[in-house]
Amino acid sequence: MEELKCRKKKRDGRHRDTWDPFQLNPIGAEEERKRICFELGQYLVAVIVGLAVLTSAVIAKGSLLVLSTLASPSSMRSPKEKQFYMLMLVFCLVWPNFLVFVKSLWRCAFKSFVQPNMRTMGIICGIECLVSLGTSVLVLIVMPQFDVLTNLFISGGVCIVSSIMQIAFKLQREKWQILFPICSLFLIIIGYCLLGADYYVRVSSFVDRQSNDCFVYVGVGILSSILVSLCWWENPMQAANNMQDVLTELDGFRDFVFVITSILRIVVIGGVYLMYYVLIQNSIVWSDFNLQKRDWELLQIGLVLFFLQAFCSAACHWFGVVACKIHAVRMSFALPVCCTGPVVLILGLILFLTNAQKLDGAAHGSIIEFCDSLVYLRNKNSTTLVLLEITRSICRTSLNSSYLIWPFSMLALEGVCMWSGFLACTYYVWKIKVQRIERTSQLFVRRLYESAFIDLSLLLNTKMKVARARNQESHDDIENCVIYLCATMWHETYDEMLKILTSMFRLDRYRGDPKEEHKDCFDFECHIYVDDAFMTDKDSGKRLVNDYVTDLIHVIIEVYRVFTNKEPDDMSIIETPYGGRLICVMPEGNMLYIHLKDKALIRNKKRWSQIMYLYYLLGWKGYIVKNPQKITRQNNPCRASLISLDGESFLLPQYDNDTKRKYISDDNTYIMALDGDTDFQPKALILLVDRLRMYDNVGAACGRIHPTGMGPMVWYQKFEYAVGHWLQKTAEHVFGSVLCSPGCFSLFRGSALMDDNVLKRYTTTATRASEYVQYDQGEDRWLCTLLLQQGWRVEYNAASDAYTNSPEEFKEFYNQRRRWGPSTLANTLDLLHSGPETVKRNTSISRLYIFYQMFTVGSSILGPASVSLMVAGAFQFVFKITGTLSIIISVIPPVFYMIVCFVAKPNTQITIAAIMSVLYAFLMTASFFSIIGDMVIQGTFLTPTGLFLVSMTVMYLVTALLHPEEFGMIVYGLMYFICIPSGYLLLTIYSLVNMHIVTWGTRESNKGGGETKKKHNILCDRNCTLCCWDMKIQITQETENLMLQQITGQSAQQTPPLPITNPEVTQQTSLNPKPQSRLDTTKEEDGGGAKKHPTGRKTGAGEKENDFASVGSGDSVGKERISLSTYDDDDEDDDDDGQFYDDPEEREEIPVSDWVQPVKEEFLKKLTYANLKRNLQEQIRYTLRNKNQDDVCEELVLMLTDTLNGELNAVGPEDILTDSQLEELQYALTEQARRILKTNRMGRLEKRVKRAIEKTLIAPQVQKLDEAENDFWVKLLERYLSPIVDVKAHQEEVTRELKSLRNKAVFLYFIVNVLWVVATFFLQAIGSDVLSIEIPKYFPNGTESDEPLKVEPLSLMFLFSFAILLLIQFLAMLYHRIYTLIHVVSYRSSEKDYKERDEDDDDGLVLENQMANGLVITGDDLSMVTT
Repeated sequence: MEELKCRKKKRDGRHRDTWDPFQLNPIGAEEERKRICFELGQYLVAVIVGLAVLTSAVIAKGSLLVLSTLASPSSMRSPKEKQFYMLMLVFCLVWPNFLVFVKSLWRCAFKSFVQPNMRTMGIICGIECLVSLGTSVLVLIVMPQFDVLTNLFISGGVCIVSSIMQIAFKLQREKWQILFPICSLFLIIIGYCLLGADYYVRVSSFVDRQSNDCFVYVGVGILSSILVSLCWWENPMQAANNMQDVLTELDGFRDFVFVITSILRIVVIGGVYLMYYVLIQNSIVWSDFNLQKRDWELLQIGLVLFFLQAFCSAACHWFGVVACKIHAVRMSFALPVCCTGPVVLILGLILFLTNAQKLDGAAHGSIIEFCDSLVYLRNKNSTTLVLLEITRSICRTSLNSSYLIWPFSMLALEGVCMWSGFLACTYYVWKIKVQRIERTSQLFVRRLYESAFIDLSLLLNTKMKVARARNQESHDDIENCVIYLCATMWHETYDEMLKILTSMFRLDRYRGDPKEEHKDCFDFECHIYVDDAFMTDKDSGKRLVNDYVTDLIHVIIEVYRVFTNKEPDDMSIIETPYGGRLICVMPEGNMLYIHLKDKALIRNKKRWSQIMYLYYLLGWKGYIVKNPQKITRQNNPCRASLISLDGESFLLPQYDNDTKRKYISDDNTYIMALDGDTDFQPKALILLVDRLRMYDNVGAACGRIHPTGMGPMVWYQKFEYAVGHWLQKTAEHVFGSVLCSPGCFSLFRGSALMDDNVLKRYTTTATRASEYVQYDQGEDRWLCTLLLQQGWRVEYNAASDAYTNSPEEFKEFYNQRRRWGPSTLANTLDLLHSGPETVKRNTSISRLYIFYQMFTVGSSILGPASVSLMVAGAFQFVFKITGTLSIIISVIPPVFYMIVCFVAKPNTQITIAAIMSVLYAFLMTASFFSIIGDMVIQGTFLTPTGLFLVSMTVMYLVTALLHPEEFGMIVYGLMYFICIPSGYLLLTIYSLVNMHIVTWGTRESNKGGGETKKKHNILCDRNCTLCCWDMKIQITQETENLMLQQITGQSAQQTPPLPITNPEVTQQTSLNPKPQSRLDTTKEEDGGGAKKHPTGRKTGAGEKENDFASVGSGDSVGKERISLSTYDDDDEDDDDDGQFYDDPEEREEIPVSDWVQPVKEEFLKKLTYANLKRNLQEQIRYTLRNKNQDDVCEELVLMLTDTLNGELNAVGPEDILTDSQLEELQYALTEQARRILKTNRMGRLEKRVKRAIEKTLIAPQVQKLDEAENDFWVKLLERYLSPIVDVKAHQEEVTRELKSLRNKAVFLYFIVNVLWVVATFFLQAIGSDVLSIEIPKYFPNGTESDEPLKVEPLSLMFLFSFAILLLIQFLAMLYHRIYTLIHVVSYRSSEKDYKERDEDDDDGLVLENQMANGLVITGDDLSMVTT
């Protein structure tokens, strides 16, 4: 209700100014806010992960302590049991090394292998052997000799080397923080001293017959702890920037090192075990490992403890990584891990106290008697074994002393010292700052975890120097990036344009002012490339923009109005060699460029638009930022690239972005490829940026594409897209690399596109038949193929959602897939053909992945035969006919349709396909219910067909549940099922047979045709029939204007015409720019009769007042601005050479083409009375948007609105103001603002308010393209983008080659599918009794039927293979879902929150680049330059 009232209030305000207050409000234009449910979900996930870390760590640590207690020589277990428990301890130490070995071996075998440096590798292997020696001695030899409490406390000493290195290298950011490692070292030493003192008291007090050899084990234990602490030597080293060469070199072959060191560690563990227990103790009886049935309890307890320790230690490590990645370092990582030891102690004491009463010795009065009584319980089955042994171990402490019990406090104090020293050593973990998305290698130094010390291992392994934004000392820091959003338009509708513009303006609001820093560290520009933007008017012969461009202009104005409640402020129009360009500064100051392509000057269609913007943004802009000396305008900051504000000067946004890029590498320059109808949120873009930032080898990333629209075809595509993304794309991402990053929403890395054999190869003009299919029918897939072949990885992010229109008509859908199908097959075959070379170059693609793709390609090729056999099964179920006859019947329709496709026209083919699709849908519906009926008749669903159907249904249902926001897609699954014959049989035939047709097939509209007349000027268009005559009546706007002029007595010749340019001359001039005949301009002396326009032009006495054809000269990336300093008295005495800006009086009008003036008139509507009033109010509010300026802001709005109403009380709401009216209005508004600010003592804001008034009254500018950029475009057109003119002979040759290629492809498909069908047919004909596989038949209750199921081997093999493929994809989806959830939660924790400003703007404005070390250009600096 509040939202309705708010909209009503805004509408009432507009209604007071105009009779047309109604406006569109695109979905998603409202400001984004953090949703409470997401915040609660984020905290819930953090709590769950924290509990998982704590629980798994407690279980892992407790299980190890129990195993060491059961294997202790003082245990009451039999030697056979102790021997088995000791073996389980060995397995616990081996398990993490085995995991690392498998993972590293996989990466070396299927990812990448780098030849190691033997010296570095020898050092690492030596350290790892020492660590493994210390771990195995401490766990296998020392800990069984100690009691359970000492074992719990002694592990805290493994951080001693880390503390020493922190002190030695002075790694603290503040000097006082060195107290932490000093205290840690001091406490650990005290703990060791207390350990020795405690055992001295035990020996002297004869506690539990403690022998003198315990001191040997104490010394060995301390030495072993020191060896174990060497495990994390690399962490202080990398933090101190020591041994950087070795560490950097180690990163290159770390996988191979882990393979070798994990084997060595396992060998050392086994060697220590055998050496001590076989050679020294001689306690191993090998025959005891042959367990009998009576040893089931022993086997059960030992294996359960081993699996608990192994699984929980691995789970604790994984959940710890997750906790860091979701930004819950303190709550879900540091706190649970630090509390692991105390929680284990508390739980042990609780179990001891609560269960001690169950022991028979609990009735004794003293602890000594109680402990002595435990000996008699060893053979009683009523006693819990684990509890008994833990209790017996506690009785080995000073609590069981006959003399003094107080020494037990030394053991407790030892635990406190060890735990406190551990906390002091790892204090830095509580302070780390994690970026939104982090690689595990950026969070942790080692891939390996120590399962025996899982809590200490996690904290000590956490990097001391984690990535921090804008900290240039760290290699893991997040770097600033530039994103170019490039949307290609091809005959989009008004609503489709509304989506993409709304998305871009949302991103502008999310990013905010480009002069300010943003937590996501990015800047962006928006570029829209409009194909087929011009047409030739038949009546006048003028080259004008067509209706698509007119709609686009209206959309820009409408969206700008929705986001700001005013008209666009800064608009520029530039003629270019390829057509034209519109430049718009979006509300927050980010840039929007509209590139209008004339197909008579430049190649049209999407691929050539992509080449156009890639060369412009990566080639040209990259060139000028690397060679600023070659661009004269870039070297002079005192020209139109600067603007004055509050006495300070700064670069305009378009210059600013180019300046920022000087400090940004090509690796951090991103291209966002979009379609003209894509709808997305800023979150979707940032999530893709995160993927490219995290991995340097990722060349492209795509998001989840959602088709939009209405109708059955859209329903089919919704489920098809859902399944494709849920299963296929996730499997490609997990097992290798995504093969296709769709051009409607994909982010590309600049350096990847600029790589060899990528962009240069992408410019290849198709000349052969196969090239037409691969290059032009699916350009996005071909570009990804080029990236993969060069070694780049393509990723998929399921949380990055984008919405795009999908074909709603059957014909449009078939034509779209007619392009996609052959292109997909051609690019996949190309990748498989280059498989061996690609595997060598691309670390993401392995031989197994190539085999997986071969299997999927084979499945797609056999798709028509498989569908035909499925249809045959439907015939057999429904009509109860034999298998052989059903196969014959099922192949007749596809053969008939293939013949139709060869002889009929495409439209006829599609019509017949539509009819056949309906018939097939009825058959599939009947088949679906028949299969269910057959399962009922059989009495079981445990048949191959039934089991496959049920399992596939359950799998899709579970998959949908794991995508809760898309669960509704499951509803369209039935539509997808009944359309399988149409999508996989008829569509395949149609695509193959029509492969020779290389036209686009979609959006083929003549609305913007080059030779069609503009239709938006037609007021009446009727076709009438009079008797046998057909009559056409048409009234145009020109006719109406002529009639009105005749009625009012005006002459049409009174309007000064624009220069009429011949289209041929225009084309020549665009390609070879030379000055045309200039319009006459007059320079008048000061005090003359001409008026000075606020926009910088002069109005002569004989010039019509409402003629706004003023133009100025500017740069290609910047536009002319008038500094407020030009109105100051202090600047009047400046020399001409010292002016910062071109003198407005010296501007000359440049020649313009016919299309410029109509475009300019659309933007001149901002100068109507109604728009001016709204624009002024919003401009003042935006200029004074800080909270402490609210009072003066509202007073200014109120008083300036009254002034405007008073000045324009005689002007209609839709009338455009004349030059004189604008001049008088500006003077009145400026004086009124000066008085108000002076009254409020806010004079320092005067120039800001002046600038706001000027921006309100400024007209759109017509500019000239910079000569250097003009030369670039001319050469680019000549080299790559000149319109293709095919001679008839070449076209005929290409058509002949395409048909030949079509025939070969159809023949291959036909033969392969026929062989499959024939093989199945003969197996059916032979009969199931002769050649079949018998499968036991089970009923749902588990009983076996007497009759086995007989299945053909071919069908069973295909069914089994398809089931395995789906299972693999399902497992990949589960893995991908987990990491998608991690990424989403981490994004939500760092999501931007839109808040009002609390502080005033800085007086100094920065020459914006965050990397520019805070360089500030002030007015004093510029005055020094001018002098």
